[in-house]
Amino acid sequence: MIDTHTAPYGALVLRLGLGAMFIAHALLKLLVFTLPGTVKFFEMVGYPGFIAYVVIAAELIGGGLLVLGVYTRWVALALIPILLGAALVHAPNGWVFSAPNGGWEYPVFLAVASLVQALIGDGALALRASSAAVARRQPA
Repeated sequence: MIDTHTAPYGALVLRLGLGAMFIAHALLKLLVFTLPGTVKFFEMVGYPGFIAYVVIAAELIGGGLLVLGVYTRWVALALIPILLGAALVHAPNGWVFSAPNGGWEYPVFLAVASLVQALIGDGALALRASSAAVARRQPA
């Protein structure tokens, strides 16, 4: 049974954690690996270089929207393909993300966490509820 008193705060904690993780990974690509370095890496693993720009923008914007609680369900769903793309890049490296060049379990876990966020919704303190949550609040 779900505790309806604490569930919104659980969703909030998940939303904040996911948002912070996406922002941190975007900043890692920008500030540590640099934009040219990230483009080169994407090309090296077989993705078109311009996808690096799309991924960084999606991680920054999507992470910010998650932290703020703006259309959380849709943002969480929209970010899953990025995580699955990362999992494909790391799949040849094996299970453990601490392995050389990282493993695939971390991006897969984050994809599952994003799916869970989409299923449970915005949580507490969301600025703009997802449409599914808004539809439920309207009187019949």
